[in-house]
Amino acid sequence: MSATPRPAHLDEPPWVRRLLLAISLGFLALFLIMPLAAVFSEALKKGWALYLEALVEPDAVAAIRLTLIVAAIAVPLNLVLGVAAAWAITKFRFRGKQVLVTLIDLPFSVSPVVAGLIYVLLFGTHGWLGPWLQAHDMKVVYAVPGVVLATLFVTFPFVARELIPLMQAQGSDEEQAALTLGASGWKIFWRVTMPNIKWGLLYGVILCNARAMGEFGAVSVVSGHIRGLTNTIPLHVEILYNEYAYQASFAVASVLALLALATLILKSLVEWHGAKPAEAAVLAPEFSGAAPLQLKAAG
Repeated sequence: MSATPRPAHLDEPPWVRRLLLAISLGFLALFLIMPLAAVFSEALKKGWALYLEALVEPDAVAAIRLTLIVAAIAVPLNLVLGVAAAWAITKFRFRGKQVLVTLIDLPFSVSPVVAGLIYVLLFGTHGWLGPWLQAHDMKVVYAVPGVVLATLFVTFPFVARELIPLMQAQGSDEEQAALTLGASGWKIFWRVTMPNIKWGLLYGVILCNARAMGEFGAVSVVSGHIRGLTNTIPLHVEILYNEYAYQASFAVASVLALLALATLILKSLVEWHGAKPAEAAVLAPEFSGAAPLQLKAAG
């Protein structure tokens, strides 16, 4: 059997392919690789001793610790909220579903600075809830809770938006089959739904974590820039740069760059592992209905 001929519009001359490849590689080198290399070059310009000294300085340590704490709080919460929102949108019919989808996309369309100002309006000293918080000796804005809330807002869509199209494409046939076999909702989620969405879920968590650690706008508004208390890594980098401590600012910025590289590697690994089940499903479609049978056998 002869091979299927390629469409005419895909038979570009070799020079066109080389030109497009050169433009793509040039863009990556100019706007991604060179800035990343410049960060590490400036960070190590005066040697390893000053580089490490900038990282172990108390304010830098406090900024790194706060960034990790905020991410450790915001990411699990967004994981739970994102899965719940995606499950509700894809598995149930109810009034206002489109409104819920729009609200999930709201952090993408609203400036992070505006989001921070909203929290100041709500929880600030002169905000709507400010007098009540002061009466109960509670502080949200210019404190760690405000940083966590701002991070939660800007990172909320990542998990939900990764899961919604995935769960919509998979449909609910397997869940319905498991339900007819007598499985409970919790068992259906863990044994039928979760295996199908685990790689998409992990991908969303990785993106959510990357944004949580690198968020600047909303956190800058609600933090108050209090050294050692409410400064995250991006805010500490800004303060050092504004004080002309360039080497120290690039040293701390290199931590964010390393986190970005680690995120990129994890993202690639998740995409690679997630592609293997899809290829297996294409090669062996006759096994696509095995999940409900496995559930019955496990039950």
